[in-house]
Amino acid sequence: MSAPSEVEVPAEFAQALRELGLARKGAVTGTPLTGGVSSDIWRIDTPQGPVCAKRALARLRVAADWRAPIERNQYEARWMRVANEAQAGCAPRVLGQHPGLGVLVMDYLPPDDYALWKQQLRDGHADAGTARVVGRVLGRIHSHSARQPELAAEFDTDRIFFDIRLEPYLLATARRHPGLASRLEHLVEATRSRRIALVHGDVSPKNILVGATGPVFLDAECAWWGDPAFDIAFCLNHLLLKCLWTPAATAAFLAAFDALADAYLHAVDWEPPDRIEQRAAALLPGLFLARVDGKSPVEYVTEERQRDQVRRVAGALLKDPAGSLRSVRAAWAEELER
Repeated sequence: MSAPSEVEVPAEFAQALRELGLARKGAVTGTPLTGGVSSDIWRIDTPQGPVCAKRALARLRVAADWRAPIERNQYEARWMRVANEAQAGCAPRVLGQHPGLGVLVMDYLPPDDYALWKQQLRDGHADAGTARVVGRVLGRIHSHSARQPELAAEFDTDRIFFDIRLEPYLLATARRHPGLASRLEHLVEATRSRRIALVHGDVSPKNILVGATGPVFLDAECAWWGDPAFDIAFCLNHLLLKCLWTPAATAAFLAAFDALADAYLHAVDWEPPDRIEQRAAALLPGLFLARVDGKSPVEYVTEERQRDQVRRVAGALLKDPAGSLRSVRAAWAEELER
């Protein structure tokens, strides 16, 4: 397949790069990058070499009417700085951020050197070692930030996190499932009430690159000072759902689930690990159900039979919460064996 041809970038990108000192006068060219629902993303040529630039969208590219504040990428830039302090290279290097135009510029990471974890999982390559490192690094980021409570002032993003995470996932799902609504609404309130550490908010395989020196986390537009249990539950959720995408790799996905969870919990040093595990295990079935009945359903669960499998397990666990992450995984494994 031939590479997409370069074109002149949108005016807002060109203006932002010039005002940030990253581009000269005249035409600024690049290639649009695909895959995101919340931002326009470009690979752009500059005198210093290619960069990646993104601009947040006010209305996300999903079927439901889903809107979010466009200033969110200034918090993404701050998340990337903190993450790289915790673990060098675990996020792209920020080259500039233009608040007025909503454009964030960072290092471009070439696909030949950085594999997308989602692609690897789709192909059935669910490496427990990769999952283990993802869990370990995520834990380090949370630990690093939890030791600096003064960072909370830099992430006054309660409204953004509600608009692009809690409402479209948990509350939208509650409207589809009145019998579970009180439990889902309780999860929202419990999650909103905790101020513990810096949360990425979208720790998904589509936002994790696998590089030679470890994982690189992308797209922290949901960055929030809150409950880190959300991040680990959000990520583990995807490993459960991938069993429906590539059934032949189910055993490997479930092993990766355990490896990621165990490595993460081993890194927890800001509170008793069993306490955050209980919160993550309570959140996980709500997020699981949200990916079939919320505003952002995963694109690969296409059969009603598969959706019903998710609904059965999630509904049972919401009514009778599991005390551990392995209990959630075991309930899903049992459903898949039916």
